[in-house]
Amino acid sequence: MLLFAGIPAYKIGGHGELKIEKVSVVRYEKPYYSVKKAILDCGGSEYFRPGMRVFIKPNIVFWTRSCPFPKWGVITTSRVIEDTVVLLKEYGIDDITIGEGIVADPRDEKTPAHAFESLGYNRLSERYGIKRINIMKRPFKDIELENGVYLKFNQDILESDFLINIPVLKSHNQTVVSLGLKNLKGTINFASRKKCHSPDPNHDLHYYISRIADPMPPALTVIDGIYSLERGPAFDGKMRRSNLLVASPDILSADMVGAKLLGHEPSNVSHLARAAARSGRPADLSDLEISGENIEEISSYHEYDFAYLSDDRGEMPGALARQGLQGLFYRKFDDTMCTYCSGLNGLILAAIRQAWQGEPWDNVEVLTGKKMEPSPGMGATILIGQCMHKKNRKHPNIEKMLAIKGCPPDPQEIVDVFKQAGIELDPGLFEQADQLPGFFMSRYEDNPDFDESFFRVG
Repeated sequence: MLLFAGIPAYKIGGHGELKIEKVSVVRYEKPYYSVKKAILDCGGSEYFRPGMRVFIKPNIVFWTRSCPFPKWGVITTSRVIEDTVVLLKEYGIDDITIGEGIVADPRDEKTPAHAFESLGYNRLSERYGIKRINIMKRPFKDIELENGVYLKFNQDILESDFLINIPVLKSHNQTVVSLGLKNLKGTINFASRKKCHSPDPNHDLHYYISRIADPMPPALTVIDGIYSLERGPAFDGKMRRSNLLVASPDILSADMVGAKLLGHEPSNVSHLARAAARSGRPADLSDLEISGENIEEISSYHEYDFAYLSDDRGEMPGALARQGLQGLFYRKFDDTMCTYCSGLNGLILAAIRQAWQGEPWDNVEVLTGKKMEPSPGMGATILIGQCMHKKNRKHPNIEKMLAIKGCPPDPQEIVDVFKQAGIELDPGLFEQADQLPGFFMSRYEDNPDFDESFFRVG
């Protein structure tokens, strides 16, 4: 028998049959009832024991204190979190911890505290006696995934009796989907998160995500699809009201169904295919007992990537190419660009669009991540981030190297380096970067489907 997230994921019975995993797919209709139905229908409550220590892992991929944040499809709703807490209390479970490692400067304690307060977690603590922790301020433990490959995991989760993993139903521009497995990347420390974006093809991002649940205690996954996200994981994607919940006591099974609901075959999602193969499981849902909604009828394709165009005028995102930009080769990011650089990537591209004045730039190439190598014949080569500089600082193809060496890169240094390449970025955009989510939020104003009350505790 093989174990996956502490729960048997696959086994051969006495007559060679597959072990059937239960997954429920429920329409979200009303508070508490819908979450309870999803958990009970998949058999998740069978693991609840009075007195057990339960860790709830939401998905708070990003937060800002500077403006109301467009949470829909980006962040787990407080509605599902509270409903889960209430259900646990009904089963006599009082030792409940909610924890998250928000993507921010690890030294920043104010932003996570502001998120917990804004999302109502402090009120949950007052009302139900739960604990809430900033994972980045808690101890981590080295865990060997295999043969000398280590990541540092949050110790509180490892020492819990049970994990309830509550990701959002979203697609992702590096991993196709971001569901239960991907959500657990938020349980590892800063250095380990960067390590996951390795250029080693044998130990790349998809490898790490496929194994990231291995050291976890027994787990129930509840995918929050009240809102879903296209071209995630952040606020620049397209947010949708989907009103769906997916639950399973097997994380891989929940993720495979979630992928199908997003219009993607699990076999085409690298980390899901790898996890299934390693566990000896099919990736076609044939070992699943799915109750509730018919997933073939309710699935809706969510694009996961942004189009890039390339011709003799340059290589860049489609939006920039359609604007007519020339003389810029802004290569498409890959899965080695870590979260901390990717947070700046969209801002840099927005600043470039604003900087375009109609005159071609001097064949400026921009490289990101850890794998890219410079092309010959460029007027200037900009290396973004410490990893890119370390890899290519002595590359013979570079005629004029302009390096931004920080980890993560310093915004002012970005502005200065692009200026040396003849691209005048507005420093104000970087100074007011925390206001950017407000721009994306304005798309959903006055739309009753996008209701802030889902992110409050009443």
